[in-house]
Amino acid sequence: MSSQHNQTERGVLFVVSGPSGVGKSTLVRRVMEKFPDLSFSVSATTRAPRKGEQDGVHYHYLDVEQFQKGLAEGLFLEHAEVYGRYYGTLLKPTEEALAEGRSLILDIDLVGSRQIRTSFPEAVHIFILPPDRTTLERRLRKRATDSEDVIQRRLEEMDSQLSGCGEYDYVFVNDALDTAVATLKGIIRAEKARVSRCPNLVAQWSHGIEGEEHVTSAP
Repeated sequence: MSSQHNQTERGVLFVVSGPSGVGKSTLVRRVMEKFPDLSFSVSATTRAPRKGEQDGVHYHYLDVEQFQKGLAEGLFLEHAEVYGRYYGTLLKPTEEALAEGRSLILDIDLVGSRQIRTSFPEAVHIFILPPDRTTLERRLRKRATDSEDVIQRRLEEMDSQLSGCGEYDYVFVNDALDTAVATLKGIIRAEKARVSRCPNLVAQWSHGIEGEEHVTSAP
């Protein structure tokens, strides 16, 4: 039986959520280094680029009119308004990547996760918790990318985000980074190895076993 895989298995869509400052971006970046077929899904947003961010790399930057036109045309898998700005995941590039066997990670909030759970039930949802509120506030301030008003809004929003963590498939605390990375890697490996996600592999080996000639030794 040939051991080569001639058919591409469908990729997996991973949804990662958690309050701002919990370390999602760092975790995702570290994990992606270990999975060559795993890509970060680039969301669309109406917020202005931060220093060093590039269009099409960090986000697809749209104005409000462009974003609303996309919503009307059904171009988004999910969308939300956060702190007065629109964010959303474009449907076409997501479907294309998964069909090609490339898995994707989405970094979105509770609202977006709920939309995807309804419209894309095969997605895997992962919620990352902070060790405590004090640690989260320290991380937000260390980033030095937001004003004091924005930091306070993010801390207030944390409570509503945390209230929905029980809706997710997996939940863990990002306390020690290496441990958190190992946990996320384990989740991804396990989900990619589900029998339901590997029909070609299962069919290949099942066919081979059924077609083998069973030889018994003479008495």
